[in-house]
Amino acid sequence: MARRSAPTSQPAYLPHPSKPSRQAVENPNESAFSRFLRTEVFSPEKLPGNINVVTAVTLFVGGIAAVRTWGELMIPA
Repeated sequence: MARRSAPTSQPAYLPHPSKPSRQAVENPNESAFSRFLRTEVFSPEKLPGNINVVTAVTLFVGGIAAVRTWGELMIPA
């Protein structure tokens, strides 16, 4: 059975490390679409995941194109 901590002690979990807040230059004339691209698509923290998504979509579309082009060759006559 798991040990329980004393009722007056600190929480048993590790708090999320707070990152130093980067104060990006906010352009008041920036559109919502530009802000979305900057913060979600080209953000260095999210770039590896975005590359994985683009790779998966490219492979999926390439597979569909290959089956549509050479699909009849896969059917035994």
